[in-house]
Amino acid sequence: MTTFTPSAMTALIDSPVRYDLAESTCPPLEVADLADPGELAGLALDYGTSRGDAELRELIAAAAGVTADQVLVTVGAIEAMFLLAQATCRPGDRVLLVTPCFPPARTVPEGLGAGVDAVPLSFDDGYRLALDAVAGALTPRTRLVSLASPQNPSGVRFTADELRGLLDVVRDRAPEAVVLVDETYHASTYDDDLAPGSAAGTSPRVVTCSSLSKAHGAPGLRIGWLTTTDPGLCERLRQAKFHTTIACSTVDEFLAARVLRRSTEILAVRAERLGGALAELVNWTRDQPVELVRPDGGALCCLRLPADRFPDDEAVAAFYARLAANDTRVAPGSWFGEHDRVFRLGFGHLPDGEFSTALDRLADALTP
Repeated sequence: MTTFTPSAMTALIDSPVRYDLAESTCPPLEVADLADPGELAGLALDYGTSRGDAELRELIAAAAGVTADQVLVTVGAIEAMFLLAQATCRPGDRVLLVTPCFPPARTVPEGLGAGVDAVPLSFDDGYRLALDAVAGALTPRTRLVSLASPQNPSGVRFTADELRGLLDVVRDRAPEAVVLVDETYHASTYDDDLAPGSAAGTSPRVVTCSSLSKAHGAPGLRIGWLTTTDPGLCERLRQAKFHTTIACSTVDEFLAARVLRRSTEILAVRAERLGGALAELVNWTRDQPVELVRPDGGALCCLRLPADRFPDDEAVAAFYARLAANDTRVAPGSWFGEHDRVFRLGFGHLPDGEFSTALDRLADALTP
């Protein structure tokens, strides 16, 4: 029987608060931004295909640098992660997980009976990839290596050299392992910054996943995807999708193609918004008793309560209690495999004025 560990992160969608700094999405799109009612009225609600809409896959492939037949459309990036774990891991296999991380990256393989070997990255080191630690944790029984770039929760992006070094050690120490690079925040940049190339296509060993939820601001569409240049693995993943969800919603795929056709425009608006919010946040931290790891991408980053001001678990818990009393929320580090002295802060979800108010309320909670 597959058993999943309960996740406190469900509070993000099930328990709203007035000033939510825990959420890591960009401002949401509306259906009217993408299509008029007449177009939707004529859309047939038939089955799609197991691979996903052809135009949608072409758009995804063009951005990722692969071909359309190397793309599988999924129900969000979370289904992509589930399908890959299911296709590569059996009970007793090992999964190497770079932490802190999105909680299902751990709970999905654990629920499928795989053992998880976590390699924690350090706030003090700016959450850079610790290749020596990764190499030491790999074994011939490792079947999946999972990491995100930019990371969730820190927003730190791994360099091409770091990813090449990772592939080298995986090839040497875990020759049967697949490397998952979660690129959910890949397209989310600041101001005029350009996103680097995707890891898709760099090696048959690499699988990437992403979605429209974060950078594009369309989590309600529940459209994600994975890429692989390994034809055999791609077919196994397609079969696994058919036996679970069959196909994605045709309405969602129709609107998703509209999003990606206008991707440059949509992302530019959000990059400007995120650049301004990040600048406000960095400026705010200069007068607050917190430490910040500056992110490279995404509407999220990690802050830390300094030990001299918050010396024990009781002081940390009191901070979260004061914040809750202010009807404000951040994402505790324990959601991601970190200590609760670290928390994730999202700076793209709230409108400008509300974001400033939320920072004021956070500042109040930082004062015992």
